[in-house]
Amino acid sequence: MAAPMQTSDGRFSYEAAGDPAAPPLVFLHGIGGAARAWRRQISDFGHDYRAVAWDMPGYGSSAPLATVTIATLADALQDFLIAIGASKPILVGHSIGGMIVQEWLVRDPIAASAAVVLAQTSPAFGKADGDWQKSFIEARLGPLSRGETMASLAPGLVAELVGENPDADGMALARDCMASVPEASYRASTMALLGFDRRHALKDIKVPTLVLSGSRDRNAPAPMMAKMASYIPRATYVELDGAGHLVNLERPNAFNSAVKQFLAANIAVTRVTA
Repeated sequence: MAAPMQTSDGRFSYEAAGDPAAPPLVFLHGIGGAARAWRRQISDFGHDYRAVAWDMPGYGSSAPLATVTIATLADALQDFLIAIGASKPILVGHSIGGMIVQEWLVRDPIAASAAVVLAQTSPAFGKADGDWQKSFIEARLGPLSRGETMASLAPGLVAELVGENPDADGMALARDCMASVPEASYRASTMALLGFDRRHALKDIKVPTLVLSGSRDRNAPAPMMAKMASYIPRATYVELDGAGHLVNLERPNAFNSAVKQFLAANIAVTRVTA
C-alpha cells in the first residue's frame, strides 16, 4: 500500500512505495485527480521502482501556487523531483500531467528524464477565444458558478470521462478524488490549459516515449494522440480499446501492462530484493 508522505519543506504531499534506491518512476495526475488515483500503479510498480505520485500544487496537502500555468506547474515539478531526490526519473503524466511533463522536458529534453509516458494528453489546448475551448471551459466551470460543488458534480463528471465497462473500484476512487479537489484548484488548473502549445517541441523529445490513448476518450481522442506520437522520434504508440479518459483507473491491469512492456523494452532495471 502506498504511504502518504510530505516533502521535508512541507510544500508537497505525495504517495510512494518501493526501495528509495530503486529507479524513480513518478506519476502526475490530471485535473480531477490526486496522488491516490495512482495507488494501483504505485503498489504494482513499487516492486521494481521507487514509485511516487505527487499531489499537484493545490491538491491534497500540497501548497497552492500564487499563479497557475503549465510553466509554473513544470517549475513545481522540478522542485518536487529535487525534494524527493529523483534523479533521471521516468515520468508518467496523465492529461494535464502529460502537459506538465512536456513543458518540463523543454528545459532539457535529453538529460532530464530516462523515459516518459504521455497518457491521454495533448501537445496543445488552444486559445481562449476558440469555440471548442470556450465550450470545454463552460462545461467544467459553469456549473460551479451556478452553485454546484465538486462533490455534487463528481459522479457526472467521472461518468462522462470513462469508456466501456470500467473497473468498479477504480470508478469509486475516481469519484472520490474528483469530489475532493478544492474548487479554487480545479478552476485554476482548468484555466491553466488555455494557451498551452508545445507542438513544435515534440520533435525535440529525445527520450523513449510511450504515447498511450483510449479508443473512447473524447478529451484526448486517439487519432490526435496517434498523430502526436508520429512527431516524437522515439515514440511507441498504444491504444487501449474501449477505454475512456481515465484509463489507469478504468483498466488498471491493461494500463500497467502497457507501461511495463514499454519499460521492459526501453529501460534496464535490476529488481530490488530485500
